[in-house]
Amino acid sequence: MKRVLIRNAECVVTMDGTRREIAGGDVLIEGGVISAVGAGLVAEGAEIVDARGCVVTPGLINTHHHLYQTLTRAVPAAQDAALFGWLRTLYPIWARMTPDDIRVSTKLGLSELALSGCTCSSDHLYLFPNGSRLDDSIEAATEVGIRFHATRGSMSIGESKGGLPPDSVVEDEASILRDSERLVDAFHDPNAGAMVQVALAPCSPFSVSRELMRDSAILAREKGVRLHTHLAENDEDIAYSLQNFGMLPGDYAESLGWTGDDVWHAHCVKLSPGEIDLFARTGTGVAHCPCSNARLASGIAPVRAMRDAGVPVGLGVDGSASNDSSHLGLEARQAMLVARLKDGPSAMTAREALEIATLGGARVLGRSADLGSLEAGKRADLVLWDVSEIAGAGSWDPVATLIFCAPIRPRAVYVEGRAVVDDFRIQTIDPVSLNEQARAAVTRLAAG
Repeated sequence: MKRVLIRNAECVVTMDGTRREIAGGDVLIEGGVISAVGAGLVAEGAEIVDARGCVVTPGLINTHHHLYQTLTRAVPAAQDAALFGWLRTLYPIWARMTPDDIRVSTKLGLSELALSGCTCSSDHLYLFPNGSRLDDSIEAATEVGIRFHATRGSMSIGESKGGLPPDSVVEDEASILRDSERLVDAFHDPNAGAMVQVALAPCSPFSVSRELMRDSAILAREKGVRLHTHLAENDEDIAYSLQNFGMLPGDYAESLGWTGDDVWHAHCVKLSPGEIDLFARTGTGVAHCPCSNARLASGIAPVRAMRDAGVPVGLGVDGSASNDSSHLGLEARQAMLVARLKDGPSAMTAREALEIATLGGARVLGRSADLGSLEAGKRADLVLWDVSEIAGAGSWDPVATLIFCAPIRPRAVYVEGRAVVDDFRIQTIDPVSLNEQARAAVTRLAAG
């Protein structure tokens, strides 16, 4: 693999232990790994990338998504609904999806993420209609070329048994566990620099049984993979937990083995102080999804309190039917804004929002050893943000520009030292063909 020297950046934001910011900085990439970060670097024979006018940062990391929902953005009947009503509207549409829809939506969502500076994304796929498999999304992700944490989601409690999803989209629990084990054995790479990892992810406490939650945790730990689910997303979620389990969601999770540094929960908008303390003590992670939480009026997650307590927090765009975007840069901006709305103007700085989007995401996904910062030995996942365009003009602080003045466009996005985005364009996917496939899929899904 060729050597690449990125040089003369407006600023290199390392996110290292001292949070160095290097004016006029350079980054040297060799074999998909960062070999040096500094100023005035020299590398004979390396490909030179001129980063003048750009801020260079670690790649952004997305800790929660439902990529299949990229084909159901802005569905009229779901535009103004809260979570449970929104789900009831969309479940029948999702039940009509095919394996081709899973592949197209995955490529579409991951391409959009790459164009927003994302180099690593998780995906929570929890329904498998008409022969769809997690394999479909994994295969599609390899085409786009960003790192992929595929989570084997599941739903087993349908409406006839008191659950929220229709019976047509739930599965038998024994089959879920068998397929979970198959997927880990087939696709999970536990090594540093892994492009694909697998986690186990029952959808939510209101769509699976206690037994499946418990057994998934046991299986995940036998296999050495992570656990993920939704938790404490809104007031209805809390009421359901109290009524059906007699305890708050965080306590329910703990009772089934769902706390620890190998677990991360999406949303956690309604965590109590006691639950925040529980997550901090156990190292349990949170995927903060501020745009989706605002769009569904779920509330504002207590991120300031979580961070102060020591809870690992990363960012998630959530599904593209509840955001309805896969733009991680805008998610970082929203995280800063809602933190200030909740706790005051000093509740979150632009640099802290960027830290959550990089280092925070790496920790939540268990990738702190190889991702999240620009340091020698880390994987070469980085973004060249062009602050010389109109969106950044007039700014006094090029680093804060990325958050305050968003959206700033990435001129280039590197994953494992390869340019997935270059000259503002995705390099691995034909966007015209992909858009045509998406339009055809939407037309068919809307026809019923």
